[in-house]
Amino acid sequence: MKFVDEVRIHMKAGNGGNGCVSFRRERFVPRGGPNGGDGGKGGDVILQADAQLSTLLDLTYPKQFLVQKGTHGKGKDQAGRNGEDLIIRVPVGTLVREDQDGEVLQDLLFDGQRFVIARGGRGGRGNARFATATNRAPRHAEKGEKGEECWLRLELKLLADVGLIGYPNVGKSTLLSKISSARPKIADYPFTTLVPNLGVVTREEHRPFVVADIPGLIGGASRGAGLGLTFLRHVERTRLLIHLLDISEGSSQNPLKDFQTLNHELNSYHPSLHEKTQIIALNKIDIPSVRERTVDLEVQFKKIGHPLFLISGKTGEGVEGLMEMVSQALESISGPKYEQ
Repeated sequence: MKFVDEVRIHMKAGNGGNGCVSFRRERFVPRGGPNGGDGGKGGDVILQADAQLSTLLDLTYPKQFLVQKGTHGKGKDQAGRNGEDLIIRVPVGTLVREDQDGEVLQDLLFDGQRFVIARGGRGGRGNARFATATNRAPRHAEKGEKGEECWLRLELKLLADVGLIGYPNVGKSTLLSKISSARPKIADYPFTTLVPNLGVVTREEHRPFVVADIPGLIGGASRGAGLGLTFLRHVERTRLLIHLLDISEGSSQNPLKDFQTLNHELNSYHPSLHEKTQIIALNKIDIPSVRERTVDLEVQFKKIGHPLFLISGKTGEGVEGLMEMVSQALESISGPKYEQ
């Protein structure tokens, strides 16, 4: 399935039906009086969060959503039928913005949460509503109101407890496949992962947590380099970050610089990302050349206040200890609770 995390759509709620001008005309009923019914209300446009969805793909076409109108009132005091509401399902974590100025209208964080984005027009009143002691035969009725209309921009920000970040090919997808049942694409070329992948980690004596593999982060990501600008938004909702490093052959040989570069990009995109708790892990220690440098690297990261976890996503070495540290850190971090 194609991953789509941003769409622009047009909403038009239903117009209200017109009120009716009618008079009761029956045999043996002189001066029957007005009996025009009210028009029906137009249908609303409602966004509803659905935990079964993971992408905004269904909203890429059509771009416009029109809702049923209310029907007109009739004689004999018959009110028009209300227009049926249009319920549009979106993934949990969808941010609703006004298209022109970007104002946030709603954040859909819970499964089943609803937001009325465009209200249908009120139905017009029939002439029976205007009868008074001095005006017993009103010959006018109201027209139905027009439904609300707007352009929206929907942005999906994945809900995950832990974000896996790091340069391309540091082994994020391999680690995710090791700690969860997720099966992301794994290959030995840059930008193998083109969309965020989610995996659920279950551990005894600890609550399960969701891990997101965030692709495309490189130097300049906050300015659009790589895929960073596209997917940096998905880091915002995470409570903790696992920063994966790699010094194997063909990769960067300065992991401390890589760590500082990506943290600069996080801070440039939004200061709150730089302030998140980070756990640093050096991957691929199953390679002899990497293992030889671990002692020196542990000293370097200890100097900047970050203990370095040594792991191998391929063999599983050190992964259990890393997950235990993540579980304990999540229990101590106060963060948003997305359960209702």
